Amino acid sequence: LASCDHRTRPTAFTVPRKFKMAAISASMSLSAVAKAKTVRASKRTAVKCSAAKPAFVEKVEKAGKAALSGLAALTLAAGSAQAVTYDELQGLTYLQVKGTGLANTCPVVDTGASGSSIKGGEYDLEKFCMEPTSFTVKEESSFKAGESEFVKTKLMTRLTYTLDGMTGSFKVGSDGSVAVQERDGLDYAPVTVQLPGGERVPFLFTLKEFTGKGNTSQFGGDFVVPSYRGSSFLDPKGRGGSTGYDNAVALPAKSDADELLKENNKNVAALKGSAVFNVAKYDEVTGEIAGVFESIQPSDTDLGSKAPKDVKITGLWYAQLAK
Repeated sequence: LASCDHRTRPTAFTVPRKFKMAAISASMSLSAVAKAKTVRASKRTAVKCSAAKPAFVEKVEKAGKAALSGLAALTLAAGSAQAVTYDELQGLTYLQVKGTGLANTCPVVDTGASGSSIKGGEYDLEKFCMEPTSFTVKEESSFKAGESEFVKTKLMTRLTYTLDGMTGSFKVGSDGSVAVQERDGLDYAPVTVQLPGGERVPFLFTLKEFTGKGNTSQFGGDFVVPSYRGSSFLDPKGRGGSTGYDNAVALPAKSDADELLKENNKNVAALKGSAVFNVAKYDEVTGEIAGVFESIQPSDTDLGSKAPKDVKITGLWYAQLAK
């Protein structure tokens, strides 16, 4: 840049011709685009499209509202759908169930008497369903002499924790005694809950091989709790129960240290749980039976590397008795 004092006048800057032509051309292009947009905008008219809603859509909406209105809501930490009877659930289509949470609920029994009206005999236990409504975990008291208690948790799993389609046997003696045996079905569901302090507790909600005894009003027993992870699961260091490394190969000097013994030796042994079922209603005509349950089972042990926590699950159950 040329420097000039107060006695000299700065030389005027002259724009080259080629830059002038480019600026004029760009200005004309912009004005043309703006003019074209204005013309297109002026030609737009408000168009209202009116089409009749398909008949099947109206039918689905009406049927869904009719089936769900006026029914009691069963809520969990993550929310739950409204309860329906077995016949109402069978009358719903896929579109009516999709996104409502009904697939994660057990049917309810509206009519019927108490469990004492169940006649003696051998029944097939069908469509056995368990729907949890609360999860609590046993924690040690923060006080020195305090006792351990079950604390409320926050559900971290989606609406996929209900056990359904289980089968078994239900025997009723002449004296009113009951013997129940679970055999098969969707009898396990992985669940994760979070404690108030932020710790997450995974566990396998299950009723595998349940064997219960009692009467027509209440029965209970033990069941098997399989390992949350299988023997072929590999931890971050490649160690597993039936495959993988035997120890932490990345730590040669401490691979067989005592403090790593539980981490190296994976344990997938099954544990035990217990459950109690109360019978609230029994419909002799349809064979439907329902009530509430309480189950206590251990949580995940991370393949034996940590002690399990006691998890208490309470909720509703439903089944059908057929001879």
